[in-house]
Amino acid sequence: MKFSVQLYSLRDLVKDQESFLALFPKLKELGFSGVEFAGYHGCGAEALRKALDDAGLVATGCHMGLNDLKPENLAKTIEFCKTLGMDMIGIGGAPHATARMTAKSCAVLAKAYKAALPQGMTIYYHNHSGEFKPFRNGVMAIDMFKAACALQLDTYWSFAAGMDNWKLIMDNKERIRSVHIKDGKGREGRALGEGDCDLATVVRAAKEIGLEWLVLEDESRGDQMESVAKGAAWLKENAG
Repeated sequence: MKFSVQLYSLRDLVKDQESFLALFPKLKELGFSGVEFAGYHGCGAEALRKALDDAGLVATGCHMGLNDLKPENLAKTIEFCKTLGMDMIGIGGAPHATARMTAKSCAVLAKAYKAALPQGMTIYYHNHSGEFKPFRNGVMAIDMFKAACALQLDTYWSFAAGMDNWKLIMDNKERIRSVHIKDGKGREGRALGEGDCDLATVVRAAKEIGLEWLVLEDESRGDQMESVAKGAAWLKENAG
């Protein structure tokens, strides 16, 4: 299994384009083979691709906004992501406070998902914890999102919402294209192995359904590079 890192994990270290691109070789040294973007900090697609290639990394996905997937913007989004070499485009969340709001979000996602597939691209939705709270009709937002597009399961937020990650992953293996492995206590992030999440279960389930990548996301406070380094070491020891 290969390891990628969501670049939001290092958000406080990015001051400009130069500091952003300087992260790539450091992450390669830690043992990551890929990165998942959460913004591009003004860098063009070609410059980013060169920086990835120079560092020996690949782009495994991204978190963009719902507007980026609307019909008037989708072609530009796909072109940008293809230049980076990725075949998956993610969205880091969308309005889902009510069933009606969720349905509106899903309408955009479903249309984008259908349009992207012939171009070899998969659209995926990244959850937090609120998507697992049932509406009055008993349906959860996550059920609506998985009907609209593929999923990237954030396994810490599903765990924090009281879900059984093994069952959740097994039951949705046809829709899950990626998982975030993350740790924490309550709603506070921790480095992998320093929180309460069922990390071993996440690794076992990801391997069971044949995922190529585990994507580390770290939301802990303090020295973010140190925390990501701890995560990389945990992954090498426990998920390699």
